[in-house]
Amino acid sequence: MSEAIRKAIQEGKTILGLEFGSTRIKAVLVDACHQPVAMGTWDWENSLEDNIWTYSQKEIWEGLQGCYRSLAEDVQAKYGVTLTKLEAMGFSGMMHGYMPFDGTGELLVPFRTWRNTMTGEACKKLVPIFNFNVPQRWSIAHLYQAILNGEEHVKDISYLTTLAGYIHWQLTGADERGGERVLGVGEASGMFPIDSGICDYDAAMVEKFDALVADKGFGWNLREILPRVLPAGENAGVLTAFGAKLLDPSGNLEPGVPMCPPEGDAGTGMTATNSVRVRTGNISAGTSIFSMVVTEKALSKVHEEIDMVTTPDGSPVAMVHCNNCTSDLNAWVNLFEEFAGKFGLKPDKNELYGTLYREALAGDTDCGGLMAYNYFSGEPVTGLNEGRPLFARTPDANFTLANFMRSHLYSSMAALKIGNDILLKEEQVKVDSLTGHGGLFKTPVVGQQLMAAAMNAPVTVMDTASEGGAWGMAVLAAYMAEREEGETLPDYLSNKIFAGQTGTTIEPKPEDVAGFDRFIAKYKSTLPAEKAAVEGLV
Repeated sequence: MSEAIRKAIQEGKTILGLEFGSTRIKAVLVDACHQPVAMGTWDWENSLEDNIWTYSQKEIWEGLQGCYRSLAEDVQAKYGVTLTKLEAMGFSGMMHGYMPFDGTGELLVPFRTWRNTMTGEACKKLVPIFNFNVPQRWSIAHLYQAILNGEEHVKDISYLTTLAGYIHWQLTGADERGGERVLGVGEASGMFPIDSGICDYDAAMVEKFDALVADKGFGWNLREILPRVLPAGENAGVLTAFGAKLLDPSGNLEPGVPMCPPEGDAGTGMTATNSVRVRTGNISAGTSIFSMVVTEKALSKVHEEIDMVTTPDGSPVAMVHCNNCTSDLNAWVNLFEEFAGKFGLKPDKNELYGTLYREALAGDTDCGGLMAYNYFSGEPVTGLNEGRPLFARTPDANFTLANFMRSHLYSSMAALKIGNDILLKEEQVKVDSLTGHGGLFKTPVVGQQLMAAAMNAPVTVMDTASEGGAWGMAVLAAYMAEREEGETLPDYLSNKIFAGQTGTTIEPKPEDVAGFDRFIAKYKSTLPAEKAAVEGLV
């Protein structure tokens, strides 16, 4: 088998997917059977600078090159060959955010990531104009907020894109002024509302925005500065000599690799979990947490807790996105690790996570009077622009390790549950299947069982879920390279990627569902304490 893989790598018959996550950049190389044959990683972390969550351009390129180098070293170690050729490739990243460039390719302000909750004024004005929910993390919200703030750089914008769009633009260009100004439709739907009927920005809303800012005298209109929208399967340019050197400074990688439309982590998550068909959904749980449900029809009204985005092929999706998920959990696990170290113990990190997570299943279904808020940053679903991690309990609470861990696992899902209760109970959206992926599901059963309780629906974790979005991006690149005439993305995934795939499904337990409902009622009633912590703990 390794000899066949070695030959495929030498002949350029493998496909690369690379994704910029919040804490890790990951690359996956797949063979003709779409199985991962090599992997590369690079750890990084955002910084809070001038009260803005950001990554520097230096960090972006160091991370990209370091991740690719890690992949190339893995290829060399496993197969004894140098990676020089690829059949296709694609890049994805954290959706949304704000990266404005001038005509020379210079970034006008530091990258403003999805994590920032600084555009509330803009959203309040745009929602009634569009009659469409505009989340704070969307690019158009950041742009309009910058206009409302009177920021000097806005008049100089030549191109506005996301992290994935920025990488793609540079790698398809001849110099720093970039090349293909495109985005996959799923990623574009995190910049500006999409009309799924034409797989492009909503024309009426574009006109409304241009009219809104017409008196500012900018030398651009919205369409001129936004990326061109492409559905999955389209060719989005090739890796140029300039781009190949950016990606692989060693010079081993040859240019000319076809590139698929860059996508966001939501789109790759849907792809990696076979959740692009109507009435399917997926839940991605890591630093942030979000659910995506492909809907049969439009919602009855605008809900600020629910975003309308699209699949990578343009179908409408109801998305509940929450800024906070595992960061507070990770902090507590680190504290327990430090405690163990005081006794000379050095537990394996995966074993430590597994032990603590499994203990949660022994807890009371409503956490026995314990309450936790995992807000490292603001949480728009619950109306907070800033966050403070908070733990509280009643004096007579059943204060056990099991309940402590269960309360923090519940907290990581609580805001998502609030949004989905609107979608599933109020809007009566039908879901045939939900698939989970991301770090929260790495420990078998635990996250899956508690998520099933939160959603009151079966949750499946596929055997490929650990590969995550980078693998999903490789699959989207493969779809571009391999699709037959008229073959849809849902059919391609079902027939060629997931046929024969195995996974585990956990049904919700009635007692867990009832317990989570009691917990969430207290969670809502205790929110004033979290708001007070934001105001008082500075």
